[in-house]
Amino acid sequence: MTAASAHIADSHGLIRVVGARENNLKDVTVDIPKRRLTVFTGVSGSGKSSLVFGTIANESQRLINETYPTFVQQFMEQLSRPEVDALENVSASIVVDQERMGANSRSTVGTATDAQAMLRILFSRLGQPSAGASFHYSFNLPQGWCPRCEGLGEVSDINLEQLFDRDKSLAEGALTIPGYSVDGWMVRIFTESGFVDPGKKIRDYSDDELHALLYKEPTKIKVTGINMTYEGLVPKVTKSFLQKDRDALQPHVRAFVDRAVMFTACPECGGSRLNEAARASLIDGISIADAAAMQISDLAAWLDTVDDREVGPLMSGLKHLTATFVEVGLGYLSLDRSSGTLSGGEAQRTKMVRHLGSSLTDITYVFDEPTAGLHPHDIQRMNDLLQRLRDKGNTVLVVEHKPEVIQIADHIVDLGPGAGRAGGEIQYTGDVAGLRASQTLTGRHLDHRASLKAAPRGARGALEIRGATQHNLTGVDVDIPLGILTVVTGVAGSGKSSLIHGNVPSFDDVVVVDQSPIKGSRRSSPATYTGILDTVRTAFAKANGVKASLFSANSAGACPVCKGLGVIITTLGYTQSVETLCEVCEGTGFSAEVREYLLNGKNIAEVLAMSAAEAAEFFPTGPAHTTLARLIDVGLGYITLGQALNTLSGGERQRLKLAISMAKKGAIYVLDEPTTGLHLADVDNLLRLLDRLVDAGNSVIVIEHHQAVMAHADWIIDLGPGAGHDGGRIVFEGTPADLVATADTLTARHLRTYVGG
Repeated sequence: MTAASAHIADSHGLIRVVGARENNLKDVTVDIPKRRLTVFTGVSGSGKSSLVFGTIANESQRLINETYPTFVQQFMEQLSRPEVDALENVSASIVVDQERMGANSRSTVGTATDAQAMLRILFSRLGQPSAGASFHYSFNLPQGWCPRCEGLGEVSDINLEQLFDRDKSLAEGALTIPGYSVDGWMVRIFTESGFVDPGKKIRDYSDDELHALLYKEPTKIKVTGINMTYEGLVPKVTKSFLQKDRDALQPHVRAFVDRAVMFTACPECGGSRLNEAARASLIDGISIADAAAMQISDLAAWLDTVDDREVGPLMSGLKHLTATFVEVGLGYLSLDRSSGTLSGGEAQRTKMVRHLGSSLTDITYVFDEPTAGLHPHDIQRMNDLLQRLRDKGNTVLVVEHKPEVIQIADHIVDLGPGAGRAGGEIQYTGDVAGLRASQTLTGRHLDHRASLKAAPRGARGALEIRGATQHNLTGVDVDIPLGILTVVTGVAGSGKSSLIHGNVPSFDDVVVVDQSPIKGSRRSSPATYTGILDTVRTAFAKANGVKASLFSANSAGACPVCKGLGVIITTLGYTQSVETLCEVCEGTGFSAEVREYLLNGKNIAEVLAMSAAEAAEFFPTGPAHTTLARLIDVGLGYITLGQALNTLSGGERQRLKLAISMAKKGAIYVLDEPTTGLHLADVDNLLRLLDRLVDAGNSVIVIEHHQAVMAHADWIIDLGPGAGHDGGRIVFEGTPADLVATADTLTARHLRTYVGG
């Protein structure tokens, strides 16, 4: 081989990024080895996701999309070319992220992974009596679904007690539905209809009167000479509220809907979603509904008892699939579990199951913190799976903070040195030994360990939970101490969330801070969500003697061309659309007139482009500074005030919610894995923040897998011993020191190793 051909062969073994400038990346040039496991490290906001997802994965998927015919492209998400000079030797990429799998009521763990399809074929071949071909076992098709619930597994009913007060008459305001005021048209239709007595208390209605109030079919009537349609409350409420998108409803209406609608298992199919023929078809006494409802680890054991040559290859694939679920720490799930109920970490591992059995090679797999939601006991198995993907000839790119994952990397790319504008530069590339010897922030903290508290705080009372039976909990009795930092631990699926989220919010003064998406449009930002924008607008208005609405891109100050969006959206046909920067407002969303008004030398667009840390210096006092200081406290000093909320990660969303909630004193804070997305150097800052919350008179309850948080706790409640029906019990209560010294739980073993015990 000549020197030139050797160089070409060598270069083809590298993904070469030249001049990447996506988001905060500062002209980054880096080589990434193909068919290796590369871990990208750095503080939150350092540019890891911009490089891996926004540049490499985005360009790979964009180029693939362009190979499809135009008529196919119009139905696909349109990806813009990333800001990069060149991207060489990129293979097809598969992104396995923590995005929730959607709340489609027809999507389950089984349908999302092809496991349900395999089960349907199995039962169509071996089930007795046979229900027919495989589609006769599908709850998503009329041939297989339950006719009562049409395959949803549940039916909805209206709680009549939420519609009216039985002890009042209509004239006294008996109707408790939003918008049904006594003197309004909605109520006058009832009071002037002649079908019911407006002066009679509802509890005194005859059966006919109650039926007329609740269920009467649409009937033409006259109210003060105007033609109107009378209809019973139940169908009227169903059409007005229940058939609309819940998330689009106003908050008080949404709260009413949540109170008024009851979902119960379908009485005909018992929640199995299937018709009688599919339920009656059995293999060794087990129906397809029984199999889908089993814990997957139990399903794997049952499949081992099914022995038939006719379905040998099918059984091999199904057994491999269920074994993979167990390997990724999801053996506690069932195939009939609705995919919309999975956490971000569970969703990512479920997606991973689909790819581990794939025959594809030389693919670039991109993972976003694959250990999120995993107990230290399960991280080793996740590492094994990442290495297996690599060993099949694939390129594996992982954005991760956990040292256990960093240590198995073939190659490290460390970004920083800080976050936001202070990041976006390559700090180190090389192996783990070199990272450990480097003086980067990641290198310095790689072997950092939190220590056990010498003197844990004492409790000031307790929340008493008795007989908790949510999901897999086995009648749990536990006292959760108040006035201290309590950490709830256990493997994924052990019952932590069921115990805390299923019971603690029912007590007074509880503030739940989780990673769920923040509702809002593309116009929502940290400035609008925290209320900072109101203060900023008022300050600009006062300084310039104009109205405050001018300083809102959603109101009078909007650019007349892009209407405040900052981009021009061009629809090219069907679902295809292209976004281009609005040249009139230069992407700010504000009109030229508004950008002429200044506050301390800055216009409104320049202020919203500031990071929280920069804005805190710009507003040194007042309510804006107070809120900005809390954003900095929770490690969000790098986010810009005007960036879209949907650009925030789950961990960033949780910390944003925490920053807003911190103003409350004497509260009980519930945090769900607050270390998600946090660099090793930031975990210490989080621990100091949790201490400040406790020292201010609050109680803090944290569901967490990170050993540093466990070690720092005043009290630990450990659930287990395993997951699913192998969990759901309290296996330890006490101080971290006692856990390390005396317990033999999975958590105890890993924490003991972590602290060097």
